[in-house]
Amino acid sequence: MERVIEARAQVGHERPFAEQVRALVDQVNLTPEEWQTLPLLVNPPSLHVGAAPLLAELHGRMGYFPSILRLRPVAGSNPPQFEVAEILNLNEVRERARAARARPGSTA
Repeated sequence: MERVIEARAQVGHERPFAEQVRALVDQVNLTPEEWQTLPLLVNPPSLHVGAAPLLAELHGRMGYFPSILRLRPVAGSNPPQFEVAEILNLNEVRERARAARARPGSTA
């Protein structure tokens, strides 16, 4: 990784999530060219209904889905700590699903 860009990913239930996510992504302050050309690895919020509009917002800006981190708890850690379990290439997942859609009876 060349750099880490931290953005406050806390979403609250008092405002629409899409609005909060748009403001979150605006904090990153990338140019339109950077959104479309930089290889990004995203650690999405753990609240799934916050992660979904984040991925839609990023896809809209980037033109493809980013790769994301899946974290898992470190066994026996106190205080709780997390480690990277895998990197999920969401664009690859999407492409496999599109290919399966084109093949009748396919389960990918």
